[in-house]
Amino acid sequence: MLPGQPKWRRRKDARPAEIVAAALEVFSEKGFAAARLDDIATRAGVSKGALYLYFETKQDLFAAVVRDAVSPNIAAVEAAARAMDLPFAQMLGLLMGRAAAMLSDSPVGPVAKMVIAESRNFPELARVWHEEVVGRMLGVIGGLIEKAQARGEVRPGDPRYHAFAIAGPLMMGVLWREVLMPVGAPPVDLRALAAQHVETALHGLLAEGGR
Repeated sequence: MLPGQPKWRRRKDARPAEIVAAALEVFSEKGFAAARLDDIATRAGVSKGALYLYFETKQDLFAAVVRDAVSPNIAAVEAAARAMDLPFAQMLGLLMGRAAAMLSDSPVGPVAKMVIAESRNFPELARVWHEEVVGRMLGVIGGLIEKAQARGEVRPGDPRYHAFAIAGPLMMGVLWREVLMPVGAPPVDLRALAAQHVETALHGLLAEGGR
C-alpha cells in the first residue's frame, strides 16, 4: 500500500458497502437535505467520482441505506413470523419482542426520524420507507391477526387497523428515543414497552376462546 493511496483502491469489492455505511452515518448526523455527497465520499474514503460509479443521486443512496442496513432486519422478523406455529397470544409476544430488539439495536430510529422530518420535501424517502419498512411490518402483524381471526382467536375488525394499534406504541418509543431523550426526557426501554403493550393489547384483541 503506497502512502496516500485512497482506501477504496485496496478494497474495490467493498466500495458500495463502505459508501452505504458512510451515507447512513452522515444522514443520521445531518439529515437528508444537509448531507452532501462530498461528505459521504470523504467519510467512505473514496473520491466523489468513485461514489458516482455506484450511486447517481442522494435518493439512490438513501434507498441503498434502507435496503442494506434496515431491510435485513425486517426480513428477519418476517422469517420469524412465517416459522411460528403457536397461538396468537404467544406469537404476538415473541414477534413484538423481536421487533423491539431490532429497533433498539439497529439504525432504524435515526433513519425513521429523518424520513418523518424531511419526507414532505423529499417524498421519495417516504415511498421507500413505506415499501421497505413500515408496510412490511404492518403486513406481518396484519397477516398474523387475519389468520388468528379465522381461527376464532382474535375479535373481528380490520386486521390492518389492529396492526396499527399494535405497532403504534413502539413507533412512539422510537421517536421518543430519537427526538426527546437527547433533550433530557427520561429513557424508554423498547423491550419493556413492547412486553407491557402486548399484555395490554391482548386483553382488547383476544376473543374469549383465544385467551
